[in-house]
Amino acid sequence: MGLIVNKPTPEIRLTDLLEQLSIDDGDMAADVRVHYGGPVETGRGFVLHTSDYTSGAGTMDVADGIGMTATLDILEDIASGSGPKRSMLGLGYAGWGPAQLEGELVQNGWLVCDANEDILFGRAAEHKWTAALKVLGIDPLLLSASGGSA
Repeated sequence: MGLIVNKPTPEIRLTDLLEQLSIDDGDMAADVRVHYGGPVETGRGFVLHTSDYTSGAGTMDVADGIGMTATLDILEDIASGSGPKRSMLGLGYAGWGPAQLEGELVQNGWLVCDANEDILFGRAAEHKWTAALKVLGIDPLLLSASGGSA
């Protein structure tokens, strides 16, 4: 599974979701950005966050310094001010069939880089793609619409 991290949903605010879930947001210090996480199960939320937070109900280690929690308690903790230092919420996720992602990687359908906290949580969505390319040392002007392998 994967989460799209550069497609915010301006029409959906975390405060609206908390209200729907009957979670009081009175102590919430900042509004977490809500993103379109992918086309599968769009009613389900996944919170990517810094590793300073761990849920008793289950946090998965995604990368060094990055965790993912998909249980209601993280939203309650964010609302009460005891959540992670940095986070983003994705509604839905992207999914692949058996060996599909591996095949797409072999066909150069994806560029892969290590998770970067500043890119995930600190940049405007429209700059995340170019920031990730910069981490890889790639100039986007040099990318081609056709691919191949050597």
